[in-house]
Amino acid sequence: MFPELFIPIFTNATVWGRGFARFGSPEAQAAWSRLWQNSVEVPSPTTGRLGQAARAAGVTIAIGINERSTTARSFFNTILLIDPDGEIIGKHQKLVPTNSERMVHAYGDGSTLKVYDTPAGRIGGLVCWENFMPLARFALYSQGEQIHVAATSFDTDMAITNARNTAFEGGVFVISAANLIRKASYPADFEFADELAAVSDYIIEGGSCIVALDGRLLAGPVYKEETILYADLDLNETIKSSQLMDVTGHYARPEVLGLRINPRPYRPVSD
Repeated sequence: MFPELFIPIFTNATVWGRGFARFGSPEAQAAWSRLWQNSVEVPSPTTGRLGQAARAAGVTIAIGINERSTTARSFFNTILLIDPDGEIIGKHQKLVPTNSERMVHAYGDGSTLKVYDTPAGRIGGLVCWENFMPLARFALYSQGEQIHVAATSFDTDMAITNARNTAFEGGVFVISAANLIRKASYPADFEFADELAAVSDYIIEGGSCIVALDGRLLAGPVYKEETILYADLDLNETIKSSQLMDVTGHYARPEVLGLRINPRPYRPVSD
């Protein structure tokens, strides 16, 4: 599991948001063009290389990418899932870009609000503050989610609190992968040099963790350090936990409270 927008970088508010707010400036247009050139189409040679890495390691990959649209000149904030054979399982596009992200990303739709069967279990995922959307979480729980991936750049205690709540509420394991971004990671010719100069050495400090169904921290959180977190996940625990509470089953009241999902993909042009 890799963080939000791991390829190529998280477009945070302090640097990118303020830079893009310079409406129509040459710097903003140049930064957008560089971001476009370094972003990922699905599928593409880049996803093929990720597939090769997954196949070589024999692992299931969930990775945050800045997805480049193949039908327009827009971006999506996407989690991409790849299986151990190197094949794309599916993807989730963030439903609501947060705050200044709306200057960068288009809105996802219900067609990618899905849980996928993988060799590791039934995996679903949400991006950063999307994890605070109770109906989005409920939509994944209702599809038999066992492992919830939270690709994030939110490096406060509330991210950990939310991950623990999601685990307990949904009866799922939560893998929260948080960005660690240093000022020094940017190239010397970065277009938003003034905005970059104003930030601290750590733009985002991390906070990755793995959470058990009862809210226990199995690994992490880890800050200001690049590392790999490990934990053994017994999927039978998802069955045991449902004895007391299954929020989409015996602990639900669909005749009183229900959720409607539009699973159709959004298309600006239709036949």
